[in-house]
Amino acid sequence: MFNTALKQSILLSALALSLSSCLAIDLDTGFDRSPDMHQQIIDQNEDRFADIDPLALNDDIKQRVDNVIPANARDERKVELIQEFLYGDEYLHIQYSDERTHTAQEAFYAREGNCLSVMNLYVAIARYVGVHANFQTVRVQPSWDRRGDVLVLSEHINATGRFGVQKRYVVDFTPEIALQQMTSRVISDQEARALYFNNLGVEQMIAGNLEAAIVYYKNALFLDPELSIAWNNVGATYRHQGNLEFAEYSYQMAFNTDPTNATAINNLAKFYNRQGDTQLAREYSRAIERFNNMNPYYHFAQGRVAYVSDDLQTARLAFRRALRLNSNEPDFYLALAQVYKDMGYQEQAHELAVQAQNLVTLNAEIYQPSDQKLRIIDGSRIRNASSPGLTINLKP
Repeated sequence: MFNTALKQSILLSALALSLSSCLAIDLDTGFDRSPDMHQQIIDQNEDRFADIDPLALNDDIKQRVDNVIPANARDERKVELIQEFLYGDEYLHIQYSDERTHTAQEAFYAREGNCLSVMNLYVAIARYVGVHANFQTVRVQPSWDRRGDVLVLSEHINATGRFGVQKRYVVDFTPEIALQQMTSRVISDQEARALYFNNLGVEQMIAGNLEAAIVYYKNALFLDPELSIAWNNVGATYRHQGNLEFAEYSYQMAFNTDPTNATAINNLAKFYNRQGDTQLAREYSRAIERFNNMNPYYHFAQGRVAYVSDDLQTARLAFRRALRLNSNEPDFYLALAQVYKDMGYQEQAHELAVQAQNLVTLNAEIYQPSDQKLRIIDGSRIRNASSPGLTINLKP
């Protein structure tokens, strides 16, 4: 029972963040930050876990890496060899597991981990062998429950680095997921460290260890005071503890630091409803409804539900709305193309499929992670995204 309620108030993927930065929730909460409340929640002056280095490698790991990756190899070859070392059957053969978030060393010996765990190991090894490497986040397409409320907004993490001015690489480790296109963002090591402790907090909270969860969330917020997901998650923990003042403030901070954080507003609506303030709860719920109506992925999700139910007309309208709100998402074109194909409009279906492929060609960041764990991107060969020839044909 505890875990079921918990999954509705925290974000359970390896990383959880918000929707597209261009889509904000239309809601004036009248919230003002309180220095005193801030001090009570983030009540530390230093990193409480300074002895934990998610990127540390011991001598045993370094020696095994040295045996596989020659020091004089080109950087591109080193990246290929790291892939073989991590995922090859004859080496680590690392498998996906979302049960725990590991440091680099823990992931190495466990030979499993979520995307953040394995990217800790990847970045650590890449830097050890002299390859440029950074963490990068990419937003996952959000999901809704059957009533249309936002349940999960999550963000995938991978690694990226440069070989020179024009050439770079992107590496992934994840099961099949659908990403929001053109949302990649390189983050600092400190931001990645904050996400690491946020994840540890989520794991402790799910296990029912609320005090331990709060300690980890506070450390994440000390490292990154603007980390919206950590504010949301510590708010959920405080609510389960019965500290309603801290819970409300934390949820408000989650939205204040990220005005696209629909999960925080959803949690606030539930919070006020439990407190008997039904008018304020309705105001927050209506804000979520307005947000959904302007959200292309919401209409895409509605279209998929209609398509599965063989309601092609409703699916067509929903996919068309999604495309009008975001014309850079190949999945929208492909979904609408399938509907047109089923309705017998073969020419329109073909045109949409071609447009989807053109978008994939234009942007090397567009991908399904499990299809390609390693991608080498040559910027000199990528056409500008404003290249002519991309038009949205929504007939009939």
